[in-house]
Amino acid sequence: MIQVREYARLTTDSRVVPSLDCAVVSEATLDWLQELTASWKGSEPITLIDGQRSLKLGSYVGFLQSPGGEAIEILPKTGLGLENSDSARRILQDMLMAAMGIKPRVADAAKLMRMRQPLHEWIFSQFLSELQKLVTRGLRFDYQRTDEEGRFIRGQLRVVQQQRQAAGRQHFFHISHDIYSPERVENCLLKTALDHVLSACRSSENWRLANELSHRMADIPSLLDPLNQMRNWKSNKLMQAYDTVRPWCALILEKLNPNFQQGIHRGISLLFPMEQLFEKYVESSLHKQLPKDCLLKSQASSQYLLRHTPENREQSMNLFQLKPDLLLITSMGNQVLDTKWKLIDQSAYQSNEKYGISQADLYQLFAYGHKYQKGRGHMMLIYPKHQQFKSALPPFYFSDELVIWSVPFCLETRRLVSGEWTKHFHVHKQV
Repeated sequence: MIQVREYARLTTDSRVVPSLDCAVVSEATLDWLQELTASWKGSEPITLIDGQRSLKLGSYVGFLQSPGGEAIEILPKTGLGLENSDSARRILQDMLMAAMGIKPRVADAAKLMRMRQPLHEWIFSQFLSELQKLVTRGLRFDYQRTDEEGRFIRGQLRVVQQQRQAAGRQHFFHISHDIYSPERVENCLLKTALDHVLSACRSSENWRLANELSHRMADIPSLLDPLNQMRNWKSNKLMQAYDTVRPWCALILEKLNPNFQQGIHRGISLLFPMEQLFEKYVESSLHKQLPKDCLLKSQASSQYLLRHTPENREQSMNLFQLKPDLLLITSMGNQVLDTKWKLIDQSAYQSNEKYGISQADLYQLFAYGHKYQKGRGHMMLIYPKHQQFKSALPPFYFSDELVIWSVPFCLETRRLVSGEWTKHFHVHKQV
C-alpha cells in the first residue's frame, strides 16, 4: 500500500525518497494513471507534469488500485507540516459519512481498529457490519410470479398453453403461481456487493465475516448488471431496515468494483473531491448546532449576477446563477457562509501574500453579498483549522456595511473556532 496525501507527486524515479508528498510507483501503474487521466474531462484529479514520467495529484482523496494490483491511498492534507496518517484517515472517514448522510454510531474498540484500515477496507467493514445486522434481523422476502409446468394445479392454470399441450404430456399442467422468495432486487444487489467484497478484501476479519454472510445468503443470486438495477431499490416504510446498508452497497458497486465500471480501465478509482467533502462536513455539523429560529440552506440558487434583455425580445433573462455553499436564514436577514478547503496562514498578512486567501474567492463573495444580502451585513469564509490558522482573522471590509470574516473550522470537534465574529452570527447556540 502506497500512502500519500493531496497534491502529492507520483514518479517512477527510484532515487526519490518516499514520503506523504512524493511516492514511487511502477511503470505499469503510471501508464494506467495516464490513461485514466486522459479519460476524465472537466475535472483534474491528476495532472501530468515533468513530461511523461511524473504525475501530480489534485485536491482529491480516496483509493486507487491499478490493474496490476498496486494500491495507492490518498489522504487529506490537514496540516502544513507532517501529520499523523491515522488522524487524517479518521477525519476522511468522518467527512465521507457526513457526505453520505450516515449517522455515526458509538465507537467500540473493534470499530476503532477498523478506522485504522485503508479506506477501501474500512468501506468493506462498514458494509459488512450493516449487512450482518440486517441478515440477523431478517431479510425482506417478496412474492415472485413463477410460470412452470407441474403435475398438480396450484395458483392459476394457463389455459391457452394447456390447450396447446402435446398429447403425451397432458398429465402436466401449465400453471402460474407466486413464490415467497428472498430474490428481490435489494437482496440481489447486496449479494452482488458481498461477492465483490469477498474476492477483493485483504483483511482477515473482513474476509471471515464476508465468507460467513455469503453462506447465509447462498440462495440469493447475484446480478450481472447491478448498476442499472440500483434505481429499482425501493425506499419505503417496509424497507427502512435497508436504509443504513444501502449507501455502502451503492459505493461498492459504483466505485470499488472494476467489473461494473464503464470503459477499458479495469483498475479501481475511488476518488472524492475535498472541496465537496468539506462543504458537506461543515453543513452537517452546523445543522446540528443551529438555534430553532435559524435555517441553513445548501446551494441556494435564487439570485443571478445579471439581468439581460436581448435585442428584439420583450422579456428579460437572468444570467450567471449565484450559488453560495451555505445560506444562513435568520430573522435578522440572510448571511452567506462559503467553505474553502485551503490551508491559509494567519501570519502571512503581507500585501503580497494576503494570508493565502484567493482574490477570486473575494470577488465571488462580493457578488453573493450584494445579491443575497443587499450589500450589507456579515459574511463568512470557512477554512479548515490547522497549526498556522487557529483563530479567526480580523474582519475584511468591502464597505462600512458589508463585512467578511475568515473563520477556522476544527475538523475534530466539528465546530467553528470562537472569536469576535460570534457577535454577528447565529450559527450555534453555544460557542
